[in-house]
Amino acid sequence: MFIDHARIFVKAGDGGSGHVSFRREKFVPLGGPSGGDGGNGGHIIFEASNSMSTLLDLRYLRHYKAKSGECGQKSNRYGLAGADVIISVPVGTLIKAEETGEILADLIAHGQSAVIAEGGKGGKGNARFATSTNQAPREFQPGTLGAECWLTLELKLLADVGLIGFPNAGKSTLISAISSAHPEIGNYPFTTLRPHLGVVEWTEHSSFVVADIPGLIEGAHEGKGLGIQFLKHIQRTALLLYLIDITEWIEENPITTFETLRNELHAFDPMLLERPFAIAATKTDTQGEGHHLQALQAYCATHQYACFPLSAITREGLPALLTYLGPAVLENKGSCISNS
Repeated sequence: MFIDHARIFVKAGDGGSGHVSFRREKFVPLGGPSGGDGGNGGHIIFEASNSMSTLLDLRYLRHYKAKSGECGQKSNRYGLAGADVIISVPVGTLIKAEETGEILADLIAHGQSAVIAEGGKGGKGNARFATSTNQAPREFQPGTLGAECWLTLELKLLADVGLIGFPNAGKSTLISAISSAHPEIGNYPFTTLRPHLGVVEWTEHSSFVVADIPGLIEGAHEGKGLGIQFLKHIQRTALLLYLIDITEWIEENPITTFETLRNELHAFDPMLLERPFAIAATKTDTQGEGHHLQALQAYCATHQYACFPLSAITREGLPALLTYLGPAVLENKGSCISNS
């Protein structure tokens, strides 16, 4: 099951209190303070891992609490620090404070970690308060409380190219033709019910990742169809590829289709319209007399948009598309994450 959103509660460990005690030593009749400091509480730490692809585990285990530090002991012995709790999440996880919406961490690389809730500090024992005028202090400090909060976790897949299109535009067929990904493909709406990633090797030593998300329909931003719940997975992409079906029996004008898709993206995140993009005219093997393709090519020529006629079934046009996408990804990679 693909889960890209979770809500959890975290509580860091409290600091242990300082200790009050006095040593008794031979030939030291008045002794002296010997209370040790309390140990620090454990942190709540999140760590990104390539071995995970969903937030499913965090949907069922929703409360995390780190160990508190132990109290200080006599003979100036420190209390043990509480053990940290490390929570593994998929690469691409965004962590926000639920109450304020503040972004606490954005884990975009394997092994990257962040302390989200800091443990409390251990208190000082009475040995710390001894002075020349107060040689037998009974003062000590209690440990401070560890941080606690509700968090919202949001998974945004890391991909270089995001495929945008209506249902049955050919996204799943294209990603299966240019990569080793094998999403379900069917002649009915919403074949894709979860995002898929595919690695495309466009030269012997170069590759990029393509994300296929469920198809949009007009009014998706209002919750129609599958809505826009998956559009967050293209917010990190370096480039968008709009897939426009030019099959001869499609009634809608391809230009209208393209503009509708752009409107839906704008309703979700206006910044997506500033992302570099190209247009793929799909299913050229069923274009008939080619009126839709001609109209789309004329529109793209007028606006200076890159347009690639192709058929994922016959593989016609795929080499030209990959030759364009590879350098375009390299040129724009990096700006996508900083703007997401």
